[in-house]
Amino acid sequence: MEYRRVAVTGIGAISCLGNSVKETWDALLAGKCGIDTIKRFDMSAYRTHIAGEVKNFDITKYMSDKEARRLDDFCHYAIAATDEALADAGLPLDFRMEGSPVEPERVGVCVGSGIGGMRTMEEQCIKLIQSGPSRVSPFLIPMMIIDMASGSVSMRVGAKGPNFAAVTACATASHSIGEAYCAVSRGDADIMITGGAEASVSRLGIGGFCAMKALSTRNDDPLHASRPFDKDRDGFVMSEGAGVLILEEMEHAKKRGAKIYGEIIGYGATGDAYHITSPAPGGEGGARAMKMAMKNAGINPEDVDYINAHGTSTHLNDMYETAAIKTAFGDAARKVAISSTKGGMGHSLGAAGGLETIVCLKAMETGIVPQTLNYTTPDPDCDLDYTPNTPRERQINIAVNTNLGFGGHNGVIIVKKV
Repeated sequence: MEYRRVAVTGIGAISCLGNSVKETWDALLAGKCGIDTIKRFDMSAYRTHIAGEVKNFDITKYMSDKEARRLDDFCHYAIAATDEALADAGLPLDFRMEGSPVEPERVGVCVGSGIGGMRTMEEQCIKLIQSGPSRVSPFLIPMMIIDMASGSVSMRVGAKGPNFAAVTACATASHSIGEAYCAVSRGDADIMITGGAEASVSRLGIGGFCAMKALSTRNDDPLHASRPFDKDRDGFVMSEGAGVLILEEMEHAKKRGAKIYGEIIGYGATGDAYHITSPAPGGEGGARAMKMAMKNAGINPEDVDYINAHGTSTHLNDMYETAAIKTAFGDAARKVAISSTKGGMGHSLGAAGGLETIVCLKAMETGIVPQTLNYTTPDPDCDLDYTPNTPRERQINIAVNTNLGFGGHNGVIIVKKV
């Protein structure tokens, strides 16, 4: 089989920093933080009071209020990010339109979520307990299930090609992008709409992570709570949003004169087979995913200019991810620029890999490595160049995004400047 090259021709983002790629990227470089005290519900009974909530988002800019009520917020975010990405790519919002540059059957969707419609499930559980099963919404199941992000996007834009959703916790969007890349590369589609969406800042979501003691409790200082690789990190900060990319067969993109942000050249996916929440000691599984992605891309470690690390601000993740980079990159680990953008964006779970692959593409486009916010106290176990607190100009030809998920899922995407 002859594999086809795959370009990224459009990007769209909804995040706690802004409701577009431009707002999110500009805020990142300005050192802004989207984390604050949660406004959605009363936090007084919780250990953690903070999160990166999406702000000033109006779904009625994209659909009627009636349509919106039949979709969970994670689907709202996915649709909004998709609309931006398609417009950015110069593609129609409906491939069924006359004059569409590609047949609907050649357009696919793979937009995943780590948890899906948790807010809907929470609301309907309360109705069930308080009022009985007759009061449960008939839309509960389609609003809750994770594949509905891909389903609702495909119905909206008329995409009739491959349609599915990866579900691998915090590695979800990386695996979605990687599998969409494979679909275009092997010829199953000419265009794939892909990424991740999440809306789990809810009473149940925060409660569950609080019970695990996985979240930061720096409630009196939310702007400095997410501290990737810093010695004083005390847990991750949950956020929400969506990151969506348009992947397109390279010659198809060139033929229609599309802007090309970069080419996806490598994808790695491995399992730790170790623990439900902890990465494998030494980041063994993550290191194998990095090596796999580089092997598939046909590059050496010294060819990589920037790594957007998973960098969650939890003790084990940051320590083991550092070890994984050292194992996979060898001597080049101390020369490559690394950063985690979760200091400003928080951790958007299944959306993280979508947003952070977009960060890699913008870093290549602008020649700027975004900073790791709130890195003030070095940790002897995390001793690489994490680009602390200040963006840095650097020629970036190849960038790597890494994401690691509960269950031992590891996903790595490599993008190259064209």
